[in-house]
Amino acid sequence: MAQVCCDSASAAAAAVVGPEAEARARARAERRRRAGEAGRWKHAPATAAAAGTPEAATRKRRVEAGELLVARKHGAASVAGRRREMEDAVSVREAFAAGGAGRCDFYGVFDGHGCSHVAEACRDRMHELLAEELADGADPAQQREPAAWTAAMERCFARMDAEVTSAGGRAAVPSASCRCDAHKCDHVGSTAVVAVVEERRVVVAHCGDSRAVLCRGGDGAAPVALSSDHKPDRPDEQERIEAAGGRVIFWEGARVLGVLAMSRAIGDGYLKPYVCSVPEVTVADLADGDECLILASDGLWDVVSNEAACEVARACLRRGREKWCAEAAALLTKLALARRSSDNVSVVVVDLRRKNH
Repeated sequence: MAQVCCDSASAAAAAVVGPEAEARARARAERRRRAGEAGRWKHAPATAAAAGTPEAATRKRRVEAGELLVARKHGAASVAGRRREMEDAVSVREAFAAGGAGRCDFYGVFDGHGCSHVAEACRDRMHELLAEELADGADPAQQREPAAWTAAMERCFARMDAEVTSAGGRAAVPSASCRCDAHKCDHVGSTAVVAVVEERRVVVAHCGDSRAVLCRGGDGAAPVALSSDHKPDRPDEQERIEAAGGRVIFWEGARVLGVLAMSRAIGDGYLKPYVCSVPEVTVADLADGDECLILASDGLWDVVSNEAACEVARACLRRGREKWCAEAAALLTKLALARRSSDNVSVVVVDLRRKNH
């Protein structure tokens, strides 16, 4: 909070000059820049891989190793909402690990807390780490089995956690938007929910309370939750925390040691081993009627149910527009704000229909 001195009218009116004036001017410019970024709708093309790289997102048909690859429709939106700072990050990486076992696309939502630099590091690095884990082996077909996916995701999350917690989390993750003090960077962390979409299967890994929901086709079809929020008062999570010597304290909700409102996250070195980065992994086969996959931070799920989110996505799908995924993502963020969500809101919607191009 800024301090205001009201001792005298002359003191209030006194002009600030020199280095202090320059520092204040830079701070005002930075606040204006962040406000502009937070208020801007961000769609998937802006968060996809940089143009010119082998895995760069594209809407054109292209041939790789004799196989015709077609971009999968998707859309993303991310807003700061009622928070002063934007700490969420979204990652969309098409054909990030295409190979002998077929094409797969990577989607991720990362909800930071304490600062944005851990979420940004996950956005920039997690798909690369996962691609390395998938490439580490001789038989691509075996690597895509459920047990192999679980092992690869666990190694990927462990490496990501090690990167952001090394040297207190700061030296390993340089970020222009990092605003935390050097001695408090181990107080920073992020949730992670990532999905790898293959032709007829989706693999979801998550730690924290960001969520993945599969929208089944057909009127009245119930959505399928592909993740279960890691809350400190979830019975198995509370048992794990207490077995490690920690406690769950209810302070405006259940919190680990009365501090963190989730029981798993990337980073948060000061709360280990009570808060761990081990993901839960779900491998689900896709059915012919499956419509879309929704990934979102808790800024959405705190105020919008799984069923309501899928209804919004279906309504956009039925309108028949080309960019219905982006429209659905934007509409869901607006719905969360209308229901007075108090957090950043980030949403990714992926079209899972077979003929979606």
